[in-house]
Formats: sequence, C-alpha cells, structure tokens
Amino acid sequence: MKYKVTLRGRVYEVELEHGEAILLDEYEAAAPAPAAPAATVPAAPAAPVAPAQGEVVKSPMPGNILKVAVSVGQKVAEGELLVVLEAMKMETDITAPRAGTVAQVSAVKGTVVETGAPLVVIA
Repeated sequence: MKYKVTLRGRVYEVELEHGEAILLDEYEAAAPAPAAPAATVPAAPAAPVAPAQGEVVKSPMPGNILKVAVSVGQKVAEGELLVVLEAMKMETDITAPRAGTVAQVSAVKGTVVETGAPLVVIA
C-alpha cells in the first residue's frame, strides 16, 4: 500500500510491502498542514465546483499533481503545458487540446486526482 506522510513541512511518499517501508518520493509540502493523529490519511475527494463554460481538460489517469503551469485568464496555445501529473513514478504532461483562455483551474499542486477529474477549463 502507498501512503503520503507530511512531517515538518516535508511530504514523504512511502510504500509498505510485507512489513517494510520503502521511500518512493520526498518533497516540500504545498502548505503547512496541522499534524494528523494517524500516519495514513486517505486523499479527500475534491469539493464539487461549478464548472466554467468551455472545454474541460480531465485527468487521463489517477495520480499526483506535481505542477500547475497556468492560471485563470492566461492565454494558451494548442499543445501548451497545463499540468504535470505523476503516476507510478512517471510524469505525464497534460497539454491544451486547443488554443484559448484559461477559464478555471481546478488542479492544485500536491493533491491526488482520480481518472476523469477536471483539471483546467479552456474557454
């Protein structure tokens, strides 16, 4: 099983297998979080947000948001980088399917998303 543990502003991704912990990744936490009573905290589902009008770019697979490269109001070209998604130790660039203006950004660095989760809306 894979777990994310935040300790003193650092996030540690570990995998427990046959009673042994293996460190998969370590990075700085996005924002200070209060200490959780247990070391394992499942990812919370994203709160539903009314989508902006336009083309919704969705996550093609479950994973962790490593980078959000755009902001609301930014003009993007077709193929321009929107989000970097990490899944199974591989980084996947999520790019703009068409040119337009970013109307909404739902992706947040450091969060876990499921397949089909809305990341960005391009108007």
